[in-house]
Amino acid sequence: MKIADALPQDASDILHDMAAAADLAGRALLEAASQRASLKVTQKTAGDFVSDADMAAEKLIFDYLLERYPGYGWLGEETGAVHGGSSSLRWIVDPLDGTTNFLRSLPHWAVSIALCDGDTPLAAIIYDPAKQELFSAERGHGAYLNGQTIRVSEDTTLDAALLATGLPAGGRITYLPHSLEDIAATMPLTAGLRRWGAASLDLAYVAAGRLDCYWERNLGPWDIAAGILLVQEAGGRVTPLWPDKDILTSGSFVASNGGLHDAIVAQLNKDHDFR
Repeated sequence: MKIADALPQDASDILHDMAAAADLAGRALLEAASQRASLKVTQKTAGDFVSDADMAAEKLIFDYLLERYPGYGWLGEETGAVHGGSSSLRWIVDPLDGTTNFLRSLPHWAVSIALCDGDTPLAAIIYDPAKQELFSAERGHGAYLNGQTIRVSEDTTLDAALLATGLPAGGRITYLPHSLEDIAATMPLTAGLRRWGAASLDLAYVAAGRLDCYWERNLGPWDIAAGILLVQEAGGRVTPLWPDKDILTSGSFVASNGGLHDAIVAQLNKDHDFR
């Protein structure tokens, strides 16, 4: 797939550059995937892995975008924050979302790039190289998959809804009791629950109507910045799980097709003390 052909016809130059950066990283990751046995893998915390492939992909994106937009800031999962000049614009990047899937040869991982004004996403790319799917969005211009418009699912009843979530593991189990309570509250009311292991793709799938809702707690901003814009531009709703906390700061949110939003939020917030 030629990456430029997977964007909408009216895509801005900056979205083209974001897609090109994601393509560079995606090609490198596919090559690394063919040589997984030789990758150096370490644990940042228990259950949270990083490999040579993550680091190399992030450097490719960093070098490509910062060369073209030297005044912009940067926040990457592996390299942390780099302050820009006087501009409030910054890149928020996850070079390999779904590292555990990647390392286990599960073909469900993605490159996620967002351009944000502070914490407000303006443009988004989520690229799944294994499936050759490029999700893109620009604020006020809709959401797309391989250049074709996508929308969230049509309103459906809760008992027919397909939901997704994430489950904390390893060293990030602060909200494990809440997550288990959420599952117990929602599963009997819905058609099913999925746990895919790549937050960016969960959000992209809500935007594309493949999932009706996705929620999670305690993620990093690089996991969700691009996906938030995709869902919003596809006609969905994204709100914080904690009403008094910003989504990118807390990493805790609900994203849905809109029609089921309030009913699901009511179930997730049952008897929880988030203070």
